[in-house]
Amino acid sequence: MNTTASNAAEPSGPPLAAPPGGGSEPPEFTQMMGHPRPLWMLFMTEFWERFAFYGIRWALVLYIVAQFHGGAATGEASANQTYGAYLALVYAAAIFGGYVADRIIGYQRSILVGAVIMAAGLFMIAMPDDNLFKFGLATIIAGNGLFKPNISTMVGKLYSPTDERRDSGFTLFYMGINLGAMVAPLLTGWMAEQMMGGSPEFPAYKVVFITSGVGMLVSLVWFWFGRRQLEGVGRPPVGGEGTGRVLMTAIGAIVAIPVIYFLLSMGASSLQWVLTGLFVILGIMLLVEGVREGTVSRDKTIAMLIIFAFNVLFWMFFEQAGSSFSFLSDKIVDRDLGAPGGFVWPNAWFQSVNSLAIITLAPLLAWLWVAMGRANPSIPRKFGLGLIFNGLAFLLLMFALSSLVSDAGLIPFWTLFMVYVIQSVGELCLSPIGLSMTTKLAPTKLVGFAMGGWFLSTGIGNNLSGIFASHVSGTEGMTTASALSGYTFGFWALIIPGALLFLIAPLIQKLMHGVK
Repeated sequence: MNTTASNAAEPSGPPLAAPPGGGSEPPEFTQMMGHPRPLWMLFMTEFWERFAFYGIRWALVLYIVAQFHGGAATGEASANQTYGAYLALVYAAAIFGGYVADRIIGYQRSILVGAVIMAAGLFMIAMPDDNLFKFGLATIIAGNGLFKPNISTMVGKLYSPTDERRDSGFTLFYMGINLGAMVAPLLTGWMAEQMMGGSPEFPAYKVVFITSGVGMLVSLVWFWFGRRQLEGVGRPPVGGEGTGRVLMTAIGAIVAIPVIYFLLSMGASSLQWVLTGLFVILGIMLLVEGVREGTVSRDKTIAMLIIFAFNVLFWMFFEQAGSSFSFLSDKIVDRDLGAPGGFVWPNAWFQSVNSLAIITLAPLLAWLWVAMGRANPSIPRKFGLGLIFNGLAFLLLMFALSSLVSDAGLIPFWTLFMVYVIQSVGELCLSPIGLSMTTKLAPTKLVGFAMGGWFLSTGIGNNLSGIFASHVSGTEGMTTASALSGYTFGFWALIIPGALLFLIAPLIQKLMHGVK
């Protein structure tokens, strides 16, 4: 990949018309900084959507315990499971959003409808009522399902399948995701402590949710005015140009909200069975389509599904960031930096470390993949590296919780800070590569659906992350001993599969038929 910014000459002829629905060959876009101009519009649309999504991430489990469990540590396990189920359903909903975009209303309209619904949900959770809070989360899930997989798919549609800039474009887009994710906790965390009567001990969570809702509205407006740059890419399929299908999609999403609410309320263990069943059905549908398209497409689909399975493991432990790591930083990490005035690192700011590391390291890693030439690791081995780096982060926590605990029962600030950095390296080996991989390996008629499958595998990992985090906290809340026991298990559960993936990588690469 090459992320070097450069100015490219504007094409001499007029832009070519895109096939309805955005076919495999894109229009001849005006170039900006070495990439199609619409990439930067999608970059900023996703920036604001991720601002909204990550603006609330740090606060959810802490808010649930404070608002609905009276601040008691016994509420941690329930909060962790609710958080994991919420994230799981966010990503599971991407299956339906991808299918709606592929077959019913197109990518552009899916993004617009999803943005409106998601914004409504963010404002709903600002109301301190348990049922309304869960209905708000369900509304966010419904909207994000229409938005998230389709904007990622649109990035792939800006490049021809053979365009060497494709992976680089996805990496730049991924930086946009992380820019929004970095800014949001810094701003919402500061506002929660400084506005509406908030303090470090009792943050005003309401302002967090309202600010995130405003960010989602900015994303909506940005895409509404910027979509003309797409020159028809992402238009509705033939026969779906009218507004009737849009209205039916919106009604369908609204009807789905009570169903999502029910799934949120059923418990993480029961939800896991539902998600696993969805994944099996999705895998069968993709495999059937792959077989229909021929032997090569079948093999590529098999390779993609194998990598999806390893993706589940990665996110099961990576997503401790919004659950058990929040309680770890709140109770067991020494956040007093010893600065003049007694500055204490805000809990929310840990959520920005991952994104800052991504923004800093993404160009370096993108350059490294290119510089390695033929030694550039294959996609399966990059996924193996992702698992291994994630495991090394848990190894550092094992060391800190066993050897660096102070008399006050706290571990040093730098240890959790570096955990986020190490995990970020693993994420860069896996996540942006996964987005690009899916668009290249999926059956040609179900690219959006396959992107939904990528997010479903992430969602299954997220639900498992909540179940795992609830075991780390136990019935009485997190302790040093419970954290050490849980994170030791996390280390081994990542390192062993990571090494296995390295070993079987040549077999998977053979199934990919030259896709790199």
